[in-house]
Amino acid sequence: MRIGLLDNIMTLTLKIIPTSLLEAYKKSFSTTVQQHFEGLRESEISNENFNFYTSVSAVFSSKIEGEEIELDSFIKHKRLGVRYQPDYTQKIDDLYNAYEFAATHKLTPEYLLSSHALLTKNILHKSQQGKLRNGNMFVITDDGKIEYVAATPDKVASEMQRLNDDIEVLLSSDLEFDEVFFYASMLHLVFVKIHPFEDGSGRTGRLFEKWFLAQKLGAKAWFVQSEKYYYSQHQTYYTNIRKLGLEYDYLDYNQALSFLQMLPQSVML
Repeated sequence: MRIGLLDNIMTLTLKIIPTSLLEAYKKSFSTTVQQHFEGLRESEISNENFNFYTSVSAVFSSKIEGEEIELDSFIKHKRLGVRYQPDYTQKIDDLYNAYEFAATHKLTPEYLLSSHALLTKNILHKSQQGKLRNGNMFVITDDGKIEYVAATPDKVASEMQRLNDDIEVLLSSDLEFDEVFFYASMLHLVFVKIHPFEDGSGRTGRLFEKWFLAQKLGAKAWFVQSEKYYYSQHQTYYTNIRKLGLEYDYLDYNQALSFLQMLPQSVML
């Protein structure tokens, strides 16, 4: 028997993922999202050596971070073997490989670190790939102002442990369709607020979100063009992330609803 919403929240006993917005989120969740999700199909140009939607994910997640790469060029590179200068494609190739890795592995703390190591192969020194940061982390605006102060180094490992404990609970829990989307977005948001790596936390957070969807809802989740939607709305994406506050210790997750609503909107693409 499916337990009630309040009982379910209590049973989950989550350590770091907030649930105060779950009821409001469920009320705002459109029933058409599941219909669109169930209608998702693999692209006809995909084959055993190339996946179109993985390319979409890798390209647009990279573009959010400022990489100058076009989807058409990357598809020609991956599917047709067109050769470009390494600086143009190598970081996106690495992220593509991280998505491919996630699609064939369970979501575990160890494999999440492995995915970060893959996607930062040409971003970070090898000593920092797949490793939690041990330095302070600030998000800086273009004009040199601090707009966010992430978790302090002494808290990163313990906060990630709490997050990993919540992942284990969520993966073993019976969640309704809308609840899966709620927790996927919340995992993404909490992860980027911890900002656990020296670099690559944003790319990893977006991969993490989709990885959780796929673990709960199956392979169709990899066809969701969330990264493309976030890029098309990247100012809103960052504004919604910033709404929670300027410092990790004083974040207000009751301001997160507008961010949480973006993932289901991306299913409509």
